[in-house]
Amino acid sequence: MHAHLDAIDRKILKELQDDGRMTNVELARRIGISAPPCLRRVRALEEAGYIRSYRALLDEKLLGFEVTVFALVHLSSQAEADLKAFEDFVRKEPLVRECWMLSGEIDFILKCVAPDLKTFQAFVSELTGAPHVRNVKTALTLRNSKNAAMVPMES
Repeated sequence: MHAHLDAIDRKILKELQDDGRMTNVELARRIGISAPPCLRRVRALEEAGYIRSYRALLDEKLLGFEVTVFALVHLSSQAEADLKAFEDFVRKEPLVRECWMLSGEIDFILKCVAPDLKTFQAFVSELTGAPHVRNVKTALTLRNSKNAAMVPMES
């Protein structure tokens, strides 16, 4: 479906990724078109699903979440119902920021935040008791070298 995007649509997507709060007038100015067609294009991109939502990216450290940890989860069963049960468990856990199902030896990788190690350790105890969890390995992050919440867009 990406073949339907023209250069103006791609510019709109790039600009909105950089600053989703800008007004339609400012977006139109940056793209080089007038405001009414710009708004029509944005609405069409939203309706087509290219733009899923708008949100603020918060600083977890300033909000008291000092610890970021990746948890590698290996399940005892890969039956679809068991995978779904685990995913349902994870969706209810506020400390889990991201959950990705993987191919290979590890079934899921979770990106988690916590205010401190004690809170994260309590979560790991819950996680190891979750449906069909065989084992959990964790890796405490030391620093973040890149955090691009954007899709690469050609200029």
